[in-house]
Amino acid sequence: MLTVVLSSLRARWASLLGSFVAVALGVGVMAAMGLGLAATFDAPEREPERFASSPVVVQGRDTLSVEVRRAADTVRVTKKLAHPQPVDGRLLAELRALGRVRTDGTARDAAGVDAVGVDAPVAAVRAVVGDRARVLTGDDRRRADPSFERDAEALVAVNSLLGTAAGVTAFVSVFVTASTFAFVVALRRREFGLLRMAGATPGQVRRLLLGEALAVGFVASAAGCALGAWGAPLLVRELVEGGVAPSWFAPAGEVVWPYHVAFWTGVSVALSGAWAAARRAGRTGPVEALREASVDTGGLPRFRRAAGGVLLAGGLGLLAWKAGTDPADLLKRKTYTTQPMLLVTAVAALAPLLVRPAVRLLTLPLRLVRGSGATGLLVRENAAASVRRTAAVAAPVLVTVALAGSLLGTAGTVAAAKGAEVRERTRADFVVTGRDLRVVPVAGAIVSGSASTAVFVREDGAALVRSDARAVSDAAAFAAVSRLPVVAGDVRDLDDRSIVVNEEWERHEVGSRVRVWLGDGRPARLRIVAVLAQGTGDNGAYVTMANARGARVDRLDVRVGRGVDPGVVGERLRSAGLGADAMRSGAVRSVAASGGGAEVRPVTASAGGVEVRAAAASAGGVEVRAADEWLAATRPGTGSQTRLGFFVVLGIALTYAGIALAGTLLMATSARGPELRALRLAGATRGQVLGAVVGESLLAVAVGVVLGLVVTAVNLAGVGAALGRLSAPVTVDVPWGVVGGCAGACAVVASLAAGVATVVRMRVARA
Repeated sequence: MLTVVLSSLRARWASLLGSFVAVALGVGVMAAMGLGLAATFDAPEREPERFASSPVVVQGRDTLSVEVRRAADTVRVTKKLAHPQPVDGRLLAELRALGRVRTDGTARDAAGVDAVGVDAPVAAVRAVVGDRARVLTGDDRRRADPSFERDAEALVAVNSLLGTAAGVTAFVSVFVTASTFAFVVALRRREFGLLRMAGATPGQVRRLLLGEALAVGFVASAAGCALGAWGAPLLVRELVEGGVAPSWFAPAGEVVWPYHVAFWTGVSVALSGAWAAARRAGRTGPVEALREASVDTGGLPRFRRAAGGVLLAGGLGLLAWKAGTDPADLLKRKTYTTQPMLLVTAVAALAPLLVRPAVRLLTLPLRLVRGSGATGLLVRENAAASVRRTAAVAAPVLVTVALAGSLLGTAGTVAAAKGAEVRERTRADFVVTGRDLRVVPVAGAIVSGSASTAVFVREDGAALVRSDARAVSDAAAFAAVSRLPVVAGDVRDLDDRSIVVNEEWERHEVGSRVRVWLGDGRPARLRIVAVLAQGTGDNGAYVTMANARGARVDRLDVRVGRGVDPGVVGERLRSAGLGADAMRSGAVRSVAASGGGAEVRPVTASAGGVEVRAAAASAGGVEVRAADEWLAATRPGTGSQTRLGFFVVLGIALTYAGIALAGTLLMATSARGPELRALRLAGATRGQVLGAVVGESLLAVAVGVVLGLVVTAVNLAGVGAALGRLSAPVTVDVPWGVVGGCAGACAVVASLAAGVATVVRMRVARA
């Protein structure tokens, strides 16, 4: 058997070239991404920057630790606070008694700084600090650096991107390899028939194909590992330049597990891709194989039909179930990245059943127009008759179009819904943004200030959930400038002992009390006064400024009164000195109602220098913009990291599509020698033969585009239904530009491959 396999590889190397390239490329991508993932797991230690010369760093508490129940155990869960607690003045005085205390002037709160360096023995510092703050030594001192959190978040983003891309790579490589092997089996039916007539058993035929796949998998995987070692630095460089990874990020050096994972995944991909084709080849009888060697008269195998039906029912059922029971899950990136794969696999498995209806539909205009010509008739009938060839060409196009439409379409649809929610939530005519803003009255307008914060709640006793929130300075003013999606209660009832929540909370009944932890870690028991629709997840909680200690007003919503000129109000806002910069320079001015005009008067800091000290830590100016301008500038969209990840995935899918299209069409055209000679003998010119073959390949690409758009439409319909269930605006965003670009690229590759193969074949036949 080994001799037969080696002989078959030498004779059939061209037909296996597409599978070899697909596996090698997949292993290379997985190896490169594995090296990147390994770097996120074992990031290099970095020296502290902020307090590098201090042996001990004392940092205010910046985490909340709460006990929750997990099965039969009680564990402590830690969450990052929205407003870290400062190192207060009393503790600073005690630390100065131990040794030199270093500060860098970065204040987190008016009551003190967020961290200090201490030149004193660690044991003495711990004894003084107790549980009032955190004591950091050694490499842990980096936790006080401003870059620590940014780097940690960046590594999580890199991990997510590379993990998702590696998963899609594995899926597409299996898909393409299986499609290629299936078509190779279809082209080799005469060969298998002769082997069966010569006495080969079905098991021997299966072992022949699996042996070929194993050999291809081993050699291609080894080549892919070498490709991954070369490509990992390039991948990391692109991630750093794209702003996804921190500047110091580098691929893992002395790590071997990514190569093992990639190599054995490649071998498994080759074997799994050939398994179904080997089963089918082994079941084919010699007489049947010889009779069907040139015409696709057989139906779809029962196993493939059943598998496709189960996958289709599972994909549609899962989509409907999620939309009905957990619609918010469909809006999560991990869900809508993997959800299309089930439907793509189902439609591809059933593609031979769908080819003929799709071809008839696409060529309907040609049939209605008289005189479409013999070439058009030949293209249509060949595509409809050779369902295996058409399905093999359409499959990679289906994957690319479906992924492009589903991934970017879902992301765009969710972003559009978030943007519409933001527009619907405000009645403001002007929005003022900045750090540490002052809320001052403005003649002829209602001004509401708010700050970013968070609250934490323990749900089911088993999870500590963080909910982003806004802290408002005046509930009545806030209700006047906002238009929240209230489903129960009244926002105007919000006070220092209450909270506004949304339907996502475990307890969301008006009048009930909920135990929460505030943004600075303080526990509180607040009464629910209003409940908002869940929406896309941006309808967070609302509390008063008294329940957001440490938060600074970063937004003012201004609504112009009736009969008042908005231009006049805008000028008053721009001259009001609303930010910290004006306070620091001593030129702070406030605008107060005085008859029908505005009275401008200087304001001085009056709380023992507290305001001035906090202002000195603020940076950036104050922006006064019309509400439409602010909405346009802050419109939620797909993040740059997410878009980069999607384009990496699409790039992989498009590359595989090109490989599959070129390999399939080269193999298919090389096997059509008798057919092309018959056309020439019937009077067709070389140009007509070339046009027929290229036209047939383009029609097969069009079938793949249509099937991909169907999968996209189903996925986007599920997302739309989920948004409707969440009472969020539904605006379906189809990325026609990207979908059209993918379809065009596939069409170009298919045309070139079919054209080159046809020209070469006709020249060989003439010679």
